[in-house]
Amino acid sequence: MDLTTPYLGMTLKNPLVPSASPLSKSVDMSKELEDAGASALIMYSLFEEAIRAESEGMDRFLINQGTGFSEADDGFMPDWQEFSTGLDQYLENLRKLKEALDIPVIASLNGVTPGGWIAHGKQLEQAGADALELNVYYIAADINQSGQQVEDRYVELLKQLKGEIKIPVNMKLSSSFSSVGHMVQRLAAAGADGVAMFNRFYQPDINIDSLRLQPSLHPSTSAEALLAMRWVAILHGRIDHLSIGATGGIHTPEDVIKLLLAGADVVHLCSVLLKKGAGEMKTLLGGLEQWMEDHGFDSLEEMRGRMSALAIPNPAEFERANYVNILDSYSFSPGVMV
Repeated sequence: MDLTTPYLGMTLKNPLVPSASPLSKSVDMSKELEDAGASALIMYSLFEEAIRAESEGMDRFLINQGTGFSEADDGFMPDWQEFSTGLDQYLENLRKLKEALDIPVIASLNGVTPGGWIAHGKQLEQAGADALELNVYYIAADINQSGQQVEDRYVELLKQLKGEIKIPVNMKLSSSFSSVGHMVQRLAAAGADGVAMFNRFYQPDINIDSLRLQPSLHPSTSAEALLAMRWVAILHGRIDHLSIGATGGIHTPEDVIKLLLAGADVVHLCSVLLKKGAGEMKTLLGGLEQWMEDHGFDSLEEMRGRMSALAIPNPAEFERANYVNILDSYSFSPGVMV
């Protein structure tokens, strides 16, 4: 069974790629993921805001503390370069993962400013990252900002970064763009090597007792994968030389199979691994291989895109054509309607 798949200019041994999560903070856990079948690993995200806040705090502590005390300027205060920062730790973890693993290691950068993306992107490339995933976690809360301006923000960040680094760049996208397909097309034209659909923006919650906002984190479910499946199917085969990764809601072999049939090159795994551990990779791979054998597929290439919009008789089924039929087919619980 040939499970190899192209991704970001690389050839992976199979389509299962653990996505950015705390699991990659541990070299031992990352090794477990590789041994269980992971074909590549996306590191946990490096947040530009956290690096900036840490740097500003260090400045206040080491520089401002010496104000008015001449002896502090004469070497009493420690040199800030002696301290290990979050960026230093991330780069060191990246180096350790590259030494310990045989699979590609993809760094993840969550940035907010062009300068931060470029500076940190260069450092991640120099530390040995095989590729870079850009997680543009941007909420367009300014009601005076147009959709065009939001799109331009993504495209310009990508263009500037691609002008400075040589490793492949994958864009992790939100599903909130007014025209997802057009946005992906723009990113491909700007130099993106791949896209991951879709990013799960974590939503704040309201504590109704304290009347304060509180963080809210809910694991994904298989139903969420259907959104990615629709857009993977619509885009498959329409944009040359662009890898398509599906992320969010992939928990079972059936989820994996559906997204590959839609046209995904890889599927990204997170919640299922956090819940069940690295060993679940073997269950997903085993289920995929068994299904391929049962249906007469010898390679991933034969099955990929078999249910994409370009392959099925009625592509409109991925759009609105079956909307009314779906609603009419819903069955009420007993006793709800007589």
